Amino acid sequence: MTRYCVDPVRRELIATWGTGQGELATRLAAVPADTDLGGLSRLAATLTQLSTAAWRTYTHPASAADSLEVNSEGWRREQERKAFDDVAQAMAEPNLPQGGSMVVQYSPLLENAHRVGRALVALDNPELTQAVNAETAAELAAVESAELGDLTGRAQQAVLLSREDASPAQVAAADRLLEEDPFGPAELFSDIDPTAAAVAAAHWLYAAAEAVSEVSGYAPTEVVAQADNIEALPHHTPTLVLELLDDGTSPFDAVTGLVRHAMRVADGMLPDPATFREQLDEAEEMIAEYTDDAESDAVLTGIRLTPLDPRRPARDLLEDLLAGIRGCWLLHNEYAELDDEDEEESDDESAERHQHHSRAEFAALIRAVAAEHRDRLI
Repeated sequence: MTRYCVDPVRRELIATWGTGQGELATRLAAVPADTDLGGLSRLAATLTQLSTAAWRTYTHPASAADSLEVNSEGWRREQERKAFDDVAQAMAEPNLPQGGSMVVQYSPLLENAHRVGRALVALDNPELTQAVNAETAAELAAVESAELGDLTGRAQQAVLLSREDASPAQVAAADRLLEEDPFGPAELFSDIDPTAAAVAAAHWLYAAAEAVSEVSGYAPTEVVAQADNIEALPHHTPTLVLELLDDGTSPFDAVTGLVRHAMRVADGMLPDPATFREQLDEAEEMIAEYTDDAESDAVLTGIRLTPLDPRRPARDLLEDLLAGIRGCWLLHNEYAELDDEDEEESDDESAERHQHHSRAEFAALIRAVAAEHRDRLI
């Protein structure tokens, strides 16, 4: 989302937003020296809330809900997205107090638009109002661009957000990047929606796991855990994804399911009570073996509602999947025989040459497997 703030020295309203390569900022408007800074700060706060509500329609799209029936969660999301068309009118004619009361909108997006309008009325600055109207239109347009898979300009802030759905255009773009570098180029984090990037990465991880399985003899679902014996890796989540894919789940469903689950945990919900009950039962069985209360408490407090970081689930998942691909290479490197030693080279030169050759050979191998099973990604 875009965050808005006030420079109290220059008397300016500023917009800032994050990208995959750092923070950007722009000045929206300068105000006269006698402008109420408190009122300007309240405007900045309401603009931030409006942006938050607008971007939530992107991270929580109606397409990811279970139902679009009237009064369902999906229906509410759909109505909230349609409210984009009414934001400008709400800002231009905000609800004002009348007779000691005031109409409040059910829609978070429209209510925040009314709050922005009321803040502008209080400041009574036509130039500022014009600048804020233009800024709000640009922010809503950025959300719309992100929905279409175009993450250029202001829409680039979407690369920092976790989304319950994934744009096919973004998945295809991530797949092309992984085709160029199966170990994960930096552009995956700077140019691609992380959920979409994770969908493509899951497909490439499975290809890597199948490739190393043939060489090592381990099952595809075991290879990342085995690689953890070579180098410390976040192997639990990649292994979970491999198990899902091995059971026939598509990369799209595996990734969006995990991300959606973590996002609901972040919203304060318990999305899977049955699984949580199983975790409690397993924990109680373990506790029965202990006599120390501290050990028992550690077992209970160690239960995780999601394997992902709920503050950044999609990006966390993407990082783990790419680590899993590296783990597959490490295991492949242990079993594959590469005849590239040169007695005249120093040990360091030989090791560097061997690693480069090994990575190149493994990249070519998993490209072939990924291409052969491309239907799993679509």
